[in-house]
Amino acid sequence: MNHTPATLSIRQSVVELCQELSRRGHFSGTGGNIALRIDAEHIAVTPSATDYLTMVADDICVLRLSDLQQVAGARAPSVESGLHAKVLRARPDANASIHTHQPVASACALLGRPLAVPPGHMQTTLGRSIPVVGYAPSGSGWLSSRLARALRADTNAYLMFNHGVLCCGPTTWAAVQAVEDLEALCQQQLLQAMADRARLEPDLQAALQRVADALHA
Repeated sequence: MNHTPATLSIRQSVVELCQELSRRGHFSGTGGNIALRIDAEHIAVTPSATDYLTMVADDICVLRLSDLQQVAGARAPSVESGLHAKVLRARPDANASIHTHQPVASACALLGRPLAVPPGHMQTTLGRSIPVVGYAPSGSGWLSSRLARALRADTNAYLMFNHGVLCCGPTTWAAVQAVEDLEALCQQQLLQAMADRARLEPDLQAALQRVADALHA
């Protein structure tokens, strides 16, 4: 494809978004990846195993959405490209897909239980409930197929059992807001669950307070 100014801008946006998510603590090491829609036929995807702080726009891979054929980029694409492609094919309204291992939401994913989203602004960014996608190996067609079966038009966040989170949105920053809101929701629900247990087991109260202090530090 032609390297238009718009394509180059989107590839640079992937770099900046990776660095911002790393700064916010949602990405660590090379643990996280992004896909942004370029046009109806192409997506920009983070490269595999590349340090976010040294990443440049030329590293960002451009793939055909239909078959994931790479048409630009100096490195191999993320092994999770298929995961993002499932989202962006099924959700033409979504222009950004973010996969994270953000700490608190990833802990909730390990519990394997869907989350109800209380009425309010979070239902706008996340949906009414957050489903759980069953475990499958990272980068596998099995995992992307499991996610595809869970996708809903009104839901922008998914917990992947033992594999973190996927959030999407109509814009880059809408997807980032979904990441942030999901982390906040999971903090609230984990703290509430611990408080409920602490009322039954008073010896846990001090431990609960230490966790709450750490989350809000």
